[in-house]
Amino acid sequence: MFDLTLGPLELAPLLVGALVSDGGVTVRLTEVEAYAGSDDPAAHAYRGPRPRTRDLFGPPGTLYCYLSHGLHICGNVVCGPPHGGAAVLLRAGLVLDGVELARARRGDVADVALARGPGNLGRALGWTLADSGRRFGGNGPRLEAGSGPGRVRSGPRVGVSVAHGRPWRFWADGDPTVSAYRRSPRIAGDDW
Repeated sequence: MFDLTLGPLELAPLLVGALVSDGGVTVRLTEVEAYAGSDDPAAHAYRGPRPRTRDLFGPPGTLYCYLSHGLHICGNVVCGPPHGGAAVLLRAGLVLDGVELARARRGDVADVALARGPGNLGRALGWTLADSGRRFGGNGPRLEAGSGPGRVRSGPRVGVSVAHGRPWRFWADGDPTVSAYRRSPRIAGDDW
């Protein structure tokens, strides 16, 4: 198990290559993004606790799920000091176990695309909004060390319009399951 009391910038690169298991599926993570809580204008925690972000302010090791674009359930690992709202978004991975179950949830897509992108990863693992608040370990999802991914690269986060220049996205270099970088069309100027 990982030290989930680490801050998101320390934890995120360590999670590249980690194994997440839930809902009969195991995924080796190939891409993640760090969000620094209330100090990060791109984070859901930036405006403080709200009903839909309650789980984000839970103890380290909490699964925080949210609905993206009204379609996709995305999952984060809450980390750092308790109640700080920091988390690591699980962006992409390779399904290692439960491929047929993941395919039933995702449809007829290539194996390499089953968990490419945070919404697809959440769907492959079978996550719903009701899963938010579950704890990693015990009866909740599992998060375990996996094989090293080789070189881990970093760059700007995907789709954020503020604090977009921060190189807080981490991925396994050259891995085909990593999602494509898309700069947000809402970006106006440079900001940190």
